[in-house]
Amino acid sequence: MTAPQDASQDLWNHDLAPTGVAQRTWRWYHFAALWVGMVISIPAYMLASSLIESGMSAWQAVMTVFLANVIVLVPMLLIGHAGTKYGIPYAVLARSSFGTRGARLPAFLRAVVACGWYGIQTWFGGSMIYTLLGVLLGAPIGGDALPGLGINGGQLACFLAFWAIQMYFIVHGMESIRKLETYTAPLKIAICFLLLWWVYDKVGGFGPLLAQPSAFLEGGPKSGLFWSVFWPSLTAMIGYWATLALNIPDFTRFAKTQRDQVVGQTLGLPLPMGLLAALAVTVTSATIVLYGKALWDPVDVASRMTGVAVLVALLILLIDTASVNLAANLVGPAYDFSALSPKRISYRVGGYITAGIALAMMPWKILESTQNYIFIWLTGYSALLGPIAGIMIVDYYFIRKTTLDVDQLYREGGSYSYKGGWNIAAVVAFAAGVLPNIPGFLNAALPASFPEVSETFKTIYTYAWFVGVVIAAIVYGLMMKGRTAPVTVNGRANRANNYPT
Repeated sequence: MTAPQDASQDLWNHDLAPTGVAQRTWRWYHFAALWVGMVISIPAYMLASSLIESGMSAWQAVMTVFLANVIVLVPMLLIGHAGTKYGIPYAVLARSSFGTRGARLPAFLRAVVACGWYGIQTWFGGSMIYTLLGVLLGAPIGGDALPGLGINGGQLACFLAFWAIQMYFIVHGMESIRKLETYTAPLKIAICFLLLWWVYDKVGGFGPLLAQPSAFLEGGPKSGLFWSVFWPSLTAMIGYWATLALNIPDFTRFAKTQRDQVVGQTLGLPLPMGLLAALAVTVTSATIVLYGKALWDPVDVASRMTGVAVLVALLILLIDTASVNLAANLVGPAYDFSALSPKRISYRVGGYITAGIALAMMPWKILESTQNYIFIWLTGYSALLGPIAGIMIVDYYFIRKTTLDVDQLYREGGSYSYKGGWNIAAVVAFAAGVLPNIPGFLNAALPASFPEVSETFKTIYTYAWFVGVVIAAIVYGLMMKGRTAPVTVNGRANRANNYPT
């Protein structure tokens, strides 16, 4: 696509340009397949386990996961609208609220979070290769842990091998990822039902975990404490997809119509996520009967199968992990890094940067405990990303009335440059949304260093995503009130004239 008239080289490249009609090939079933492909993953499977470990019953855990995904679907659809209407990625859409230069801040923050997730999923993929080799060789591989890393040489080699496998899709771009998601989604659904049938056949039922009462019932070990566990857990579950809630325009910009992205996402996210949680609880319940203890890790379950089943199961899990990682954790940061310096960084180079940072973050450290995974990682970054979502929704729907001048998004000194390329209102609103959560985060991450944080700030942190969204949205709306009218579009500048509304 040709650059808009007077486009700045620091704001435009072919990867960031609005998609044309010929590029809009995604129908509702592509979006549904995309979400099924991303939902059916090892980290998502294991979410219910963290809730049951906190004291919830099986069905309380399943409903918490389902409710969180209904909630996070709302910003998904709202922000995704702009991607379909204008064909622009998240990093470009953010310019309307943060400014042509200021948009680099939310792009960078979202990219760094995604790098962490890319590393976590790559670690899971490497763990499967490690397990598979151990099963095939009849003994664990790798030896003692390496100094400073905390993992052995075999684990490191398998992690690097899976990291290298994914490079193929970075090289071959977005279309290769769409095809992978579309073709593997039905396979994943079939495998879920096969796994359910396998445990039922082995156990003759579904095991004791489903009948286990909530620890919060009267007389239970955590009697009366349900809400104190529910709210931070709900926030963490929302945080699981908070990254995608922001960069969903990176996908919806390829939608054929608004209906395709709305129907596809609505069918593909909340219900499959709830069903996966139910599957995880059911399978784990059966493992108590089969192995004498609850096994929440599907890789561990697969490794205990016999014959060719273990090989097939682990290979399918490998394909699953790669497809999830590429769609959920590569596309967004690749565009975001490109937006930091469009002249020097293409989408492909952005993918290389993502993969490189993921290596350096040592993702196995994040997964060392439930405390690290849920209350530091998931809740912590939801405190960062929630305010950005609030600002973007208010800007697009209440300030701009869903009307953007697309060419101006690529121009220095244009309608979205504000003062020196930064919209101070967005920066102030972002800071206002993040600041109340900082004391609680520091207490959760470094309790020994910050033991005196008040209960008020700890409570605020349990609602981190909600607090950030609401405060940032209100502050931004008040600061922008009366200052910015919806962009007047002159037909030639509004590329949306050729797109579905």
